[in-house]
Amino acid sequence: MDCIRIRGGNRLNGTIPISGAKNATLPLMIASLLSRETLTLKNVPNLADVSLLKRILGNHGVDHTVRGKRSAQEVVAGETVELSAREIVDTTAPYELVSRMRASFWVIGPLLARMGEARVSLPGGCAIGTRPVDFYLHGLQALGAELSVEGGYVEARAPKGLVGGRVIFPRVSVGATHTVMMAAALAKGETVIENAAREPEVVDVAECLMKMGAQIEGAGSREIHIEGVPSLSAAEHSVLPDRIETGTYAMAVAATGGEVTLTGARPDLLRAALDTLVEAGIDIAETNEGVRVARNGGPLKAVEVTTQPFPGFPTDLQAQLMALMARAEGTSHITETIFENRFMHVQELSRLGADIRLDGQTATIRGVEKLTGAQVMATDLRASVSLVIGGLAAEGETTVNRVYHLDRGFERLEEKLSACGAEIERVRA
Repeated sequence: MDCIRIRGGNRLNGTIPISGAKNATLPLMIASLLSRETLTLKNVPNLADVSLLKRILGNHGVDHTVRGKRSAQEVVAGETVELSAREIVDTTAPYELVSRMRASFWVIGPLLARMGEARVSLPGGCAIGTRPVDFYLHGLQALGAELSVEGGYVEARAPKGLVGGRVIFPRVSVGATHTVMMAAALAKGETVIENAAREPEVVDVAECLMKMGAQIEGAGSREIHIEGVPSLSAAEHSVLPDRIETGTYAMAVAATGGEVTLTGARPDLLRAALDTLVEAGIDIAETNEGVRVARNGGPLKAVEVTTQPFPGFPTDLQAQLMALMARAEGTSHITETIFENRFMHVQELSRLGADIRLDGQTATIRGVEKLTGAQVMATDLRASVSLVIGGLAAEGETTVNRVYHLDRGFERLEEKLSACGAEIERVRA
């Protein structure tokens, strides 16, 4: 099993290109199921989750071609992927595929809307919490779906097609918003989604659906209105830049010192996180190329953060911020409100010398003078990259094991960091 070896202490200087957003790419690819015509997606990142979803969609009959494949040295431009779901050959999403990536459960919406039926495995457990699919199912029922759960599979039917309705989510859910919005695009009549997720990735999917001919208003607000249409057509869409990757590299620069321009980054997508870095003493500047991040010798200041749905501080940057605050002056507090088990990185950061105490869903981080390299183990995607940040800031050598988690969401991370002066390498098993 591969690992990543880091020798810490080097400042980061240079340029890091920001890839297309994984959290937008996956639902955009699933949206291809809604049309018989080709959906062309640009700026698609080369990630393990993207490759797996290509296989999952292929199981349903979606053909894909990749244009603009890059050499190992090219990390600037994303790939262009053409997805064609001219014929849906199977409306079952089997357990062996869905269990490997929760987002694949979202195929239930487009399959049900277009084919009038879907049989999709329940996704099972998740390392960072239970993440139930109840909201998804209640939303589809509000559109007239007949649902049952048998043998670990959701059996969904709408033999006469879905019908618009009012969907009220008791809690904000990005996945449920994606699923219901896609299903409603082909439903008869108007659908209103209340307490919808406002994340930029939801807006990106809505913009793509509108290019395909969907009638959607209000994406990015608490209430989304969708007027169903009989069919959707071909379209071309470029995936928005990854705000989580942007925040991650910004925190890496903050942890090591130096100055890096994150090209292609959009600061409007992660204003709360950038404001937190400014509060911590980091210089953030918007440029024509993206975002410039600099820390030139000044101390890190402790911060107080609570994760919230967009536009609040994202849960997907919580672990990275914790690694950064391990070296801050004073005491920081980070409260996690989205997922109940998202502090599994704490023990591994402690192996580097971090002083972190947990009290329920709040972590108290007392800054230390130095971190020291050690063997650590990744437990999930965001936890794994927090250990990379810790290793970059630590003295000596750090080895991060189980880096297959990283490959799910960070494209060529070690290449991007080493280009800016980090001493980091992947060690093949």
